[in-house]
Amino acid sequence: MLKSCKYCGKIHDSKYDCGMKPRYRGKVNNKKELFRKTKAWTVRSIEIRDRDHNLCQVCKRNIRMTDDMRQYEYDNLSVHHIYSLQEDFDKRLDGLNLITVCSYHHELCENGRIDRRTQLKIASEQEGIPPTI
Repeated sequence: MLKSCKYCGKIHDSKYDCGMKPRYRGKVNNKKELFRKTKAWTVRSIEIRDRDHNLCQVCKRNIRMTDDMRQYEYDNLSVHHIYSLQEDFDKRLDGLNLITVCSYHHELCENGRIDRRTQLKIASEQEGIPPTI
């Protein structure tokens, strides 16, 4: 029996899999994934972005990894955990463990190309605490 598919908009047999239907992935039991959906994380990430004036803190400090970057990046921002949730789950909401970065610098932080010491220095400056490192 031919039907209009609500996923792809085309007409095909009702038993045909067009590939557009979302797959059920099951329950998320991962502590990290469950945390990212909490209200506490949503509120805290907004607070951190506000603290950082919605600017990438690495771009703002002109820590250049390549020559083609803009100085003040305010697109594609996210809040980065300096110590990952797997390393230290207790620091998940700590302001000294969180900085706002653009997608480019987030990838560099995750890969270790921007060292943790620099990230911690940025976070302590943003929190108004003199760096101890």
